[in-house]
Amino acid sequence: MATEAAPVIVFDGVCLLCSRWVDFILRHDRDGRFRLAAMQGDHGSSLLRAHGLSPDDPTSFLLVQDGHGYTDTDAIARVLGQLGRGWALVGGLLRAVPKFLRDPAYRWVARHRYRLFGRREQCRVPDAVHAARFLD
Repeated sequence: MATEAAPVIVFDGVCLLCSRWVDFILRHDRDGRFRLAAMQGDHGSSLLRAHGLSPDDPTSFLLVQDGHGYTDTDAIARVLGQLGRGWALVGGLLRAVPKFLRDPAYRWVARHRYRLFGRREQCRVPDAVHAARFLD
């Protein structure tokens, strides 16, 4: 199970695409190494501010690991790299795409995520099985 020093993924708790990403993490992170924090919660918004991102208008994905904040596709590739060999390969392929191409594409999707994928009326509430993985 994850500890307090575990890496933290900050996600948009009302975004349906982000909820699917969280489901993916919960399914593939079998060792429970990642903790999760909605940007709408105290932990998530504090982490965003601490790493220079606005909790009111985040267009970046944030992974906080070993005291460092990783954003956008670097964060995604880093998470994938820790989910096992198959996903590590996908993360490596993502990193092979030049950053000047992959990050703007990611940010475009992030800016339009509600229109493209929808949104919840309220923040995602974890089920009892996974509640310990969420910080708020």
